[in-house]
Parts: sequence; structure tokens; C-alpha cells
Amino acid sequence: MDLTFETIQLELRDPGVLVVTLNRPDRLNAMNTAMMTEMRSLFTQLYVEPDLANCVILTGAGERGFCPGADLKERDGMSDAVWRRQHAIVEQFIRAMHQCPVPIVAAVNGVAMGGGLEIALACDFIYTADHARFAFPEVTRGIMPGAAGPQNLPRACGVRRAKEIVLTGQPFSAQEALRWGIVNFVCPVDELMDTAMETATVIAGNAPIGVRAAKKALDKATELDRATGYDFEIAAYNLTVPTEDRLEGVRAFNEKRRPEFKGR
Repeated sequence: MDLTFETIQLELRDPGVLVVTLNRPDRLNAMNTAMMTEMRSLFTQLYVEPDLANCVILTGAGERGFCPGADLKERDGMSDAVWRRQHAIVEQFIRAMHQCPVPIVAAVNGVAMGGGLEIALACDFIYTADHARFAFPEVTRGIMPGAAGPQNLPRACGVRRAKEIVLTGQPFSAQEALRWGIVNFVCPVDELMDTAMETATVIAGNAPIGVRAAKKALDKATELDRATGYDFEIAAYNLTVPTEDRLEGVRAFNEKRRPEFKGR
């Protein structure tokens, strides 16, 4: 994997945890066109080569901002045509995140608003620092959320709460996000990465084929009726049966040792 990007930093840690850091701290990690393009490249690459990592942690540089959304300085005066071209890149990288076979844990270290909150919601689940603030302010700026926030937010907190959040544009706290089911865990910022890493390490240590198949089946639970979702689940389950990892998992249990999964 190419670890050199202009606006994001990548660090691969054992056992296959890829830490992705949005890295524009002078702008609280706001997304410019370069960051959007690099995020698209990264998650497309993980789709094509899922063996590059067993779990991803997505966070922001510094302790003030995860990502406040698109860089509005860059967007000031932007023509309709350029705006649409830029947003097409956002659409592509959000779709690439949704399709990423590798689990993604968001570690929200500060402000997550607009597109920044949409990036976090596109992850599989969210851990957050206790001082973080969240919002969808788009309707106060003449637009609406357009990076799958209106799709992912109701799946997390229910459609009525999602309507309140999106239609008012008002910010909410980390504790409110926890209470509403938007985030999974809240902790002090100095504990955030260690906590996220602990969970990511557990995920990364499990059988990669089983983890990816389970992730797909869980995604389908909110997209399909139960019977069709179960058909998909069984198909995903059957992919794990002929693997070496299945044999190793059973063997390790009976030998009372930790399994050594190979992703085969």
C-alpha cells in the first residue's frame, strides 16, 4: 500500500490495524478536494486489496477537530459545475467506504459536523472523545447533507431523531450522541486512541474472512427484509466453511490456545 498522501496519514500497526488520520489540523481537518480525492483512492484500494488490513481506525489530527465538513474557504464562490464535480468525488469515496470489506472504527477526537459527521457515520461504529460536538448544519447554509448522512443517521438513531437533528441544524454533545445510539462509547480524549486500538486489535485478530462476511451480513440487516437478509447471511456463512481459518479456529479451541488466522 502507498502510505504517502498529502492530506491523510497512514500507519499500519500489528495485527493489521491501519490507522488513517485526516491531517489538515490548521483547518480542523476540513475536507478540501485533495482530501476527498485521497479518501476515494484509499478506500477504493482497500476494496480491491482487502488483505492490506484487518481493521481500520479513522481519526483526525489534533484534539480539536475530527472533521467539520468541507472546507468552505475553498468552496467560497465555487461555480455550480465545479461544486458538482467536487461532490461527485465525495459520493465516490462515501460509496467506497460503504463497500469497504474491512471493518472501520471511527475515533472522533473533536468536532464532527456536516460531511465530517457523515464520514464518521459511514464507518461501522463510532468511539468519541467526551468534548466532541456533532451537527448537520447544512440547512443553515442553504443546502442539505449529501454524503449519505440522511441514509446512515436514521439507521443509527431512528428517523424521528434524525429529522430533528438534520432539520434544525443544531449541534449536540458526545453524551447525547451516545444516548441516541449514534456513537458506541465516550471517553476522555487522551484515552480515545488506546480504546479504539484495543477494540480494533480484537477485530483484527479474528478470522478475516469470517469478519468480512459477518460485516456484509450485518449491513444487509437494515437494507433487506428478514427472509432475504437471512438468505444473504447463509450465503456469506457458506463462504467461511471451506477456509483454513475455520479448521484452525476449531483446532485452537480444542488445543486450548489462541488461533493463528491466515485469512485463507
